[in-house]
Amino acid sequence: MSDIKKVVLAYSGGLDTSVILKWLQDTYQCEVVTFTADLGQGEELEPARAKALKMGIAPENIFIDDLREEFVRDFVFPMFRANTIYEGEYLLGTSIARPLIAKRLIEIANKTGAQAIAHGATGKGNDQVRFELGAYALNPNIKVIAPWREWDLLSREKLMAYAEKHGIPVDMKHKQGGSPYSMDANLLHISFEGRHLENPAAEAEESMWRWTVSPEKAPDEAEYLELEFEKGDIVALNGNAMSPAQILAKLNELGGKHGIGRLDLVENRYVGMKSRGCYETPGGTIMLKAHRAIESITLDREVAHLKDDLMPRYASMIYNGYWWAPERIALQTLIDHTQQNVNGWVRVKLYKGNVIVAGRDSKTDSLFDPNIATFEDDKGAYDQKDAAGFIKLNALRLRIATKLHHKGK
Repeated sequence: MSDIKKVVLAYSGGLDTSVILKWLQDTYQCEVVTFTADLGQGEELEPARAKALKMGIAPENIFIDDLREEFVRDFVFPMFRANTIYEGEYLLGTSIARPLIAKRLIEIANKTGAQAIAHGATGKGNDQVRFELGAYALNPNIKVIAPWREWDLLSREKLMAYAEKHGIPVDMKHKQGGSPYSMDANLLHISFEGRHLENPAAEAEESMWRWTVSPEKAPDEAEYLELEFEKGDIVALNGNAMSPAQILAKLNELGGKHGIGRLDLVENRYVGMKSRGCYETPGGTIMLKAHRAIESITLDREVAHLKDDLMPRYASMIYNGYWWAPERIALQTLIDHTQQNVNGWVRVKLYKGNVIVAGRDSKTDSLFDPNIATFEDDKGAYDQKDAAGFIKLNALRLRIATKLHHKGK
């Protein structure tokens, strides 16, 4: 007899998690609590409540939470303060959502007295690692149930047969073959994996993309956008103050309209395999470009270089599921300290898949001094003769080494 009496399931209402719900009831003979997160995926979530009720879940055990503002404010924005990119291209749209879901799973488990949490991540993916590392960091005593590592329902056909046998309602799209891709969406991005994309030599189908037009079909006229920053975060667009979630949603709309933010990537998964995925991150692409632009005039040179040195390590922490680890929290403290003077505005031009910086300024924190940088008469602000001594001192070790190695030749 299992000592698990109640479990909180990360539940979407789709085929996989609907089967998991019934499987948990039958296998563990436990009470199930469902948790469905609104992270801005753009889908109607109330059907998940109806399905849970039909599966016998008590109304008080169904949680459907709007986490859009928390997601952008407390996870996406802090990540973008670091200009975070994984393996040179990926803006971590899936990775950054997982610590929030893990946090809420643990909160609900604590509230409802559940001994365990369950998720629908497969044993091949990164998400199992992210969910579970986050859960254990927040509650060391929690038990985790990962059905894909326990059951033998390892194909879509077996899942469908299980659903039919147990009277689990299945969406018509699953009966007709389902989506050709495995997709994950939130306010930061939408990802596509599987099927056609499992051949890395094949070009992604144009019909696959959901949020962006192709650059070829983007408007022929550029669009300008002004972003206002306070302490490294965007607070207004074109003079209009908005909440974090509103800002990202608007940037997605504008970026998608101009064909911005598409990515086709073969990434190195944490579990050891290479995996090909396609991503649309229009708002994040604009945010990253603009943030680097405002930092270019407000950050000290060595602070900026230090951030660039640390960024790949920070990106790996997020990708590998260590958001709640002490090293990520310590690094975030340093990053946030660097952002105290990252204030001002950036103007960008959106045009056929490109984000082009078209101006930036900070009235209070700019380190750019036109009197020194000018190519015209600087009236003595900079003594060019000083460069000679600087060069000689930095060349001294090079000259000594060369003379030694050529001695006697």
